[in-house]
Amino acid sequence: MSDLKLTKKHLSQGVWEGILHNMPSDDKPEIQVLHMDLPVPDIEVIKVDDQEAWALRIPIPFYAIADGVQTFTVFDKSDDTKLGHFTLVADEALADDIRGEVDLLRAELDMLKRAFRRHCLETT
Repeated sequence: MSDLKLTKKHLSQGVWEGILHNMPSDDKPEIQVLHMDLPVPDIEVIKVDDQEAWALRIPIPFYAIADGVQTFTVFDKSDDTKLGHFTLVADEALADDIRGEVDLLRAELDMLKRAFRRHCLETT
């Protein structure tokens, strides 16, 4: 069981970034990221200055940007411990997502507020 802890930093410009904590030594951790049971290429593990931590950079492969839910799983390669995961959700899968529904409700509410205000101005 790995002592490493993975904390998400952010996802920006097609690169997911996180921080690996609790590395028992100064040895560079061996990390593997899988998407659909295939290794994600070009991941980077970089020592963070003045800290006992490592920055993890995972570029999202172009083939993984697709409809539906895409899950990436991060493992400590030394003992195959799962450290975490992240997901990308796109297009049709959003139709069933509660966040998509809330956005639609907000848009409809804004439309109703404008129509109600216009009605109030016209009737006074």
